[in-house]
Amino acid sequence: MRIFASPSRYIQGENALFENAKQILQLGSHPVLLCDDVVYQIVGEKFHDYLTRYGFHVLHVAFNGEASDAEIERVVALAEKDGADLVIGLGGGKTIDSAKAIADILGRPVVIAPTIASTDAPTSALSVIYTEDGAFEKYIFYSKNPELVLVDTKVIAGAPKRLLASGIADGLATWVEARAVQQKNGTTMLGQRQSLAGVAIAKKCEETLFADGLQAIAACEAKVVTPALENIIEANTLLSGVGFESGGLAAAHAIHNGFTALTGDIHHLTHGEKVAYGTLTQLFLENRSKEELEKYIRFYQKIGMPTTLKEMHLENASYEDLLKVGQQATIEGETIHQMPFEISASDIAGAILAVDQYVRDLDK
Repeated sequence: MRIFASPSRYIQGENALFENAKQILQLGSHPVLLCDDVVYQIVGEKFHDYLTRYGFHVLHVAFNGEASDAEIERVVALAEKDGADLVIGLGGGKTIDSAKAIADILGRPVVIAPTIASTDAPTSALSVIYTEDGAFEKYIFYSKNPELVLVDTKVIAGAPKRLLASGIADGLATWVEARAVQQKNGTTMLGQRQSLAGVAIAKKCEETLFADGLQAIAACEAKVVTPALENIIEANTLLSGVGFESGGLAAAHAIHNGFTALTGDIHHLTHGEKVAYGTLTQLFLENRSKEELEKYIRFYQKIGMPTTLKEMHLENASYEDLLKVGQQATIEGETIHQMPFEISASDIAGAILAVDQYVRDLDK
């Protein structure tokens, strides 16, 4: 079968958080508002007050920073005690993934309100779950996508440009991975075949990111909303989100998950920064053309993404360390098995080293 999945409604624009109370009220009036302390100070308190003025009974719960089973269970207990009929996740990827998991356990609708455009988590029917120490643990899949996604571009324009750039890097993996799944005639994150729509959206995602990425980062740096920034926020969030879910993941994200097996400063990198290196590694594993490789490398460099092991904080990593990355990336159930050919842990370790050498030679 072919399956195409998407949120029931996606609303994007300046002040989207403060002009859609009626949309939220259709889903519930007693929400648990999950956001961390930083987000609460930036926009959460104002959003809380806005909902209260419209008659909502809001339970604010401070997110502790990790999308772990323990954190999800903690918030579920608080929501049940308060009688919440709706979950609102306000913040970044881990807050969003936790909100989706909490809503699923409670059997309640979920509203996703990203405050950054750094991941494609907002629209999907899955969560990435980590251990308390931040290592990748598992995916959780849901029977439905979020009922409502609210993307306030004014809020996102005020976030650090590094996070927008990370979202661009995460989004650039969408077509690279969907193309590999297409070549294998493999299955998507929905466990079924690709739809034409999913593949087309993944391709449009890549096209938009290369076309408008640099202009959007300039707008973000100036903290203003422009057409290019609107396009990139949509590409990072909606096109990448629908594209990866209905198009499929392959090696790039599996290698990202492999990096979580390591300790040290690599954990200071964002999701997108690690995905960028994973994407280059996949391109090497596929033996893509010099022109394509260098298109990605030069673009990543322009937006500040890591393209060498030094920039990944792995310049002192041993071959055995990189083999651990490969071993984690090739565990049973990982998305790397949707590649059109078999890949071993040593293949990955070798490709990681080859990317580093190629880029350093390129920049001599």
